[in-house]
Amino acid sequence: MKSSIDNASARHDTGEPSSVSGRGGDRNNRPRRADGTELECDIAGLVDRSTQDLRLAWRQSHRTGPPSGLSRDLLIRALAYQLQERTEGGAIPALQRRLQGLAEEFEKGPSSSHSRIMLKTGTMLVRQWRGHAHTVLVRENGFEYDGQCYRSLTVIAEKITGAHWSGPRFFGLTKRANASVGCGNRPMTTSASG
Repeated sequence: MKSSIDNASARHDTGEPSSVSGRGGDRNNRPRRADGTELECDIAGLVDRSTQDLRLAWRQSHRTGPPSGLSRDLLIRALAYQLQERTEGGAIPALQRRLQGLAEEFEKGPSSSHSRIMLKTGTMLVRQWRGHAHTVLVRENGFEYDGQCYRSLTVIAEKITGAHWSGPRFFGLTKRANASVGCGNRPMTTSASG
């Protein structure tokens, strides 16, 4: 029994509409069951296929072999995701752009991965400096501190300390602190004596 992954390139070569996303064919007009049992059966069928058949399905879908070192389990998961994507639709464009940006940062290496800090709008950064608490509110287009808007945390850090500081470093947003960035609207408190 051949699944829709096996038949995708055959349909494409014969001129019939393809159900492969981005290759012609209208995935919204394809018939599908309301309960999703056909999709579930196709996904369950992946487990019963040989590794060679799974690699062939990948090659037909991607026009290249699977990455070396990709385990059978990940191959099954990737093909199952493709089946779901074709049936239910893919990721929204904003998510696709974000994932592409993350992939590009990853390819550049670890030195650039922490250079772009993503803070959620509404996050409050609180920094203790010389006995005073300094609060910065993350806005959509910058930061608000002491009733004024700024485009960078570095300018705010300089205003607080009177000396040049890396804003993200001053507010504890580099290295280990990155794990807590964007955790909702709770204030992030950092402290340092200075």
